[in-house]
Amino acid sequence: MKICIPTQTDEGLKAKINAHFGSAPYFTIYDTDKEAFEVINNSNQHHMHGMCQPMSALDKKKIDVVVCGGMGLRAVTKLNDSGIKAYKATDGTTADVIKRYKEGSLEEITSESACDHSDCSD
Repeated sequence: MKICIPTQTDEGLKAKINAHFGSAPYFTIYDTDKEAFEVINNSNQHHMHGMCQPMSALDKKKIDVVVCGGMGLRAVTKLNDSGIKAYKATDGTTADVIKRYKEGSLEEITSESACDHSDCSD
């Protein structure tokens, strides 16, 4: 399984989670089977509101899960339509987030809990 964690830096397992999916500078992808990670630059991090395309950077990575501080309804819908689940984690490092995911202690982001950008708890 591949877990994608939007991060503030390219420090791998030490990188801090980014508050929001589409505007993250990097995506750290952790492969639970291989216990290895890969860091990808998000070339689309600077975009107009509602115009982000984070999946373009992740297109060929075949991720199963995204864990981030929050994301909008369109992103949640696009991920879910592709068979990818989203979970919320608002703090910690990539290693912390992976541990909490494996423990099953993260809340799933659904269409009901997606950010509407007026009250997003990033």
